[in-house]
Amino acid sequence: METTNTLILPGRYCNSKNTYSRYKTREVSIGDIPMGGGNPIRIQSMTTVDTMNTLGSVEQAIKMVDAGCEYIRITAPSIKEAENLANIKNELRIRGYNVPLVADIHFTPNAAEVAARIVEKVRINPGNYADKKKFDEIDYTDIAYQAELDRIYKKFAPLVNICKEYGTAMRIGTNHGSLSDRIMSRYGDTPEGMVESALEFIRICEDLNYYNLVVSMKSSNPQVMVQAYRLLVEKMGVENMNYPLHLGVTEAGDGEDGRIKSAVGIGTLLEDGLGDTVRVSLTEEPEKEAPVAIALVNRYAKRAVALSKNEHTPIFNISSSYETKAYTSSEVNTFVGGALVPRIIVDISKENLRDPFALQAVGYKYDALLDKYHMGEQSVDFVYLADQLPSFTMPGNLKQLYNYKTWSSLKLRSNIHPIYRLEEFNRATEKDPALNIVYMSNVLLTSIEFANFQIDKTVVFLLETDHLHGMADQRQFFANIQEIGLDVPVIIKRSYSPHEFNGPFGDMMDPEEPISKIQVYAATDLGALLIDGLGSGIWIDSPATPLNSLSSLSFGILQATRSRISKTEYISCPSCGRTLFDLQETTQMIRSRTNHLKGLKIGIMGCIVNGPGEMADADYGYVGAGPDKITLYRGKEVVKRNVSSANALDELIGIIKNDGLWIDVE
Repeated sequence: METTNTLILPGRYCNSKNTYSRYKTREVSIGDIPMGGGNPIRIQSMTTVDTMNTLGSVEQAIKMVDAGCEYIRITAPSIKEAENLANIKNELRIRGYNVPLVADIHFTPNAAEVAARIVEKVRINPGNYADKKKFDEIDYTDIAYQAELDRIYKKFAPLVNICKEYGTAMRIGTNHGSLSDRIMSRYGDTPEGMVESALEFIRICEDLNYYNLVVSMKSSNPQVMVQAYRLLVEKMGVENMNYPLHLGVTEAGDGEDGRIKSAVGIGTLLEDGLGDTVRVSLTEEPEKEAPVAIALVNRYAKRAVALSKNEHTPIFNISSSYETKAYTSSEVNTFVGGALVPRIIVDISKENLRDPFALQAVGYKYDALLDKYHMGEQSVDFVYLADQLPSFTMPGNLKQLYNYKTWSSLKLRSNIHPIYRLEEFNRATEKDPALNIVYMSNVLLTSIEFANFQIDKTVVFLLETDHLHGMADQRQFFANIQEIGLDVPVIIKRSYSPHEFNGPFGDMMDPEEPISKIQVYAATDLGALLIDGLGSGIWIDSPATPLNSLSSLSFGILQATRSRISKTEYISCPSCGRTLFDLQETTQMIRSRTNHLKGLKIGIMGCIVNGPGEMADADYGYVGAGPDKITLYRGKEVVKRNVSSANALDELIGIIKNDGLWIDVE
């Protein structure tokens, strides 16, 4: 059964990998909306207009609350913005909005101390607050390191005491790209460094008897983000801490990519039972973030209700290991498994199989004049045709999958392979000499059919689940087959029926984005496995979703989990009152000219706060340096300063060309 608010054993980040239990945190008071403890997972976002624009900030905050936000964060880069938070708060209260406000602070302790007297919560970044980041490598002795901590204590203590006096909550928000030189020198650019950066500040708060804290471990790389949060929970357990967790993937980007990347990171942790508040960071209007966060969070409340009504079969478990080990499979005839990138299967059985142009949706562009197909970086590997036969010649490098009975009736089988039910495979009189895909599930491991299963080097498992907690059921399958000693490649299949996408979220979705929910669900279910090194391929089965969307979604999930790179990645911040240019417009402009550069990561940051640090994972950076001024980076190195906005993109492309990484568009 699904349970809530369970204590976690020391040294673990969740009690069980195959039952859901929410991490029990302390309750923190934030205005009239408490967080943690037994409270629901809260939704929040951040304004993007100038904080000195009082009415603009108020109007935007109201849109965000109406979209579902329970906390509103506003940047306060200096004292004047911090003071203006009082005007914003007063106007919201006059209009009947009692939403708690959060001041976002980076480099300015004096602004934080002003804001803490006004708003319900302040957010500080340990890497920027009272610490320094100049990308210097310093060999600290233990004495020198402690001296730095003593200096930080003196600078940080006044804010802590103000928060105690005014009943103000605080988020200690570590960002992967904002680790201080001190932390980097001792711990490196690692999840451990992120965790220790936060713990140092938490220990100061506890020494001052202040406990009204929330913690976050944000990164633009979902893998790093997930590792850091899990390690944080383990380390907090050792030190008898249980502070609420603020979940988010920073600089996730826009559109489908931003939603997928956010769901991979946030959804994986929600599946672990972690998280007390969620912010989805999209390079879009802030009111578009809340519906995505709500879709992520509501799934768990709905699942708890469903499990309480229907006693579900417990997840079969023969492995007692707590750790989820990456699954190393054998390779099947260069088709799938081993060191090969994860493969993608898409169902085309309902398409018009008399028209070769139908394959364009899965990445194969047909040239009628030359009667040939053109592949791209996002051409799928396998198509499932069930029992339908095409009336045109398929591309020579596209592998076709048929149900076993249909496959056995075919005479020409080049690039054509069978899919079996387990009992079919056991009774089959003929098998493919190269590749045999067999439906499998966790519960089938207990069956007589599996006991009689004759596995050979041509077999690939197609892993299904009908469990309400499907990700945990499939994750346990990997632990179970490792316990048995198998190394068969596993393609993960998840099926979504149209009724799963109905409900309140559908009413709040942008009508131009009807597939947002499948993006969130599939990115969570499949991404949570791939991010732990589980799976040699994926198959998203969703009859209600257009074929081209399924194909794009599949590649997007593999990209977000860093398991298969097929396109350019944009690490773009969601904008705030510090932003020095139109982030949405600029991101689209840069994307339009660089989106063919497979594997390149380009950071697009509105200001220096989200500049070289936040682009920790980027190859190149485009960062606002002042009005109409852009600074260009190669990694964390400044290449050109104060370039005019009109010329900055051309200059960036010139840098990429000089580095030999540019390719012309075909």
